[in-house]
Amino acid sequence: MTDDQAHGAIEAAWDAGIRYFDTAPLYGFGLSEQRLGVVLRHKPREEFVISTKVGRLLRAGGPPEPGQSWRGTPQLNPVFDFSYDATMRSVEESLDRLGLDRVDILLIHDPDHHHDDAIQGAYRALDRLRGEGTVRAIGAGMNQAEMLAQLAREADFDCFLLAGRYTLLDRTGARELLPLCQDRGIAVITGGVFNSGILAETGAELHFNYEQAPAEVVAHAQRVKATCARHGVDVKAAALQFPLRHPAVKTVVTGCRSAAEVRENVRLFREPVPSELWPDLDA
Repeated sequence: MTDDQAHGAIEAAWDAGIRYFDTAPLYGFGLSEQRLGVVLRHKPREEFVISTKVGRLLRAGGPPEPGQSWRGTPQLNPVFDFSYDATMRSVEESLDRLGLDRVDILLIHDPDHHHDDAIQGAYRALDRLRGEGTVRAIGAGMNQAEMLAQLAREADFDCFLLAGRYTLLDRTGARELLPLCQDRGIAVITGGVFNSGILAETGAELHFNYEQAPAEVVAHAQRVKATCARHGVDVKAAALQFPLRHPAVKTVVTGCRSAAEVRENVRLFREPVPSELWPDLDA
């Protein structure tokens, strides 16, 4: 996508009243932060909240990360590094790309195989920045609920971004993490509500967890879509609104590649959903 398309999406979000924006060095290998900053640095700073992430440094000499499919990005590659020093450098580099003097929330990004470094390095850095008042909140963002629950027990976090694990298709997060967060006052931000596309796609090839969806997941999604249809509800509206039914969930983030997608999501968030739909989906 072009810079203009990205800027248009951000402006459309602002015009719709959205004031929380999430980004990360990984997204577009720096482009997401750059493009977000171009727009937000001209908005009243006290009116918006922005989160970015730590755990990957963008380096020209880094090895290509398997599975990434960004196109038109800077000639950089993300290097996993959850150490204290790397975390502090990551924050400085993010601020430089954003063109802002501060961010509000810092999240440890996908520490799946780096738990010890994340706690002993990144967390110490973020805790210091929070203690100094440099950031308002710290947390972690992951595509799994189990390690987030572990982190909640080990350290003092303010929020977690849980992607794809509390959706119409996957409620793993509800087993342990969400009750734990509710009990400890940890705010949950949910993402990936379409589970990589399967709840929003209409074509023959459906995606789940960034891959082609297996047959059993396709069948599950079809049952969910049929249930929504019986109630006259767009499945995308149900997917967007579902996470907010849990008291631990404070907001939902969506990835929008155009102003049209932003406006569609806003409309879907506002679409009336009959209360009778939820128990049918629960069943």
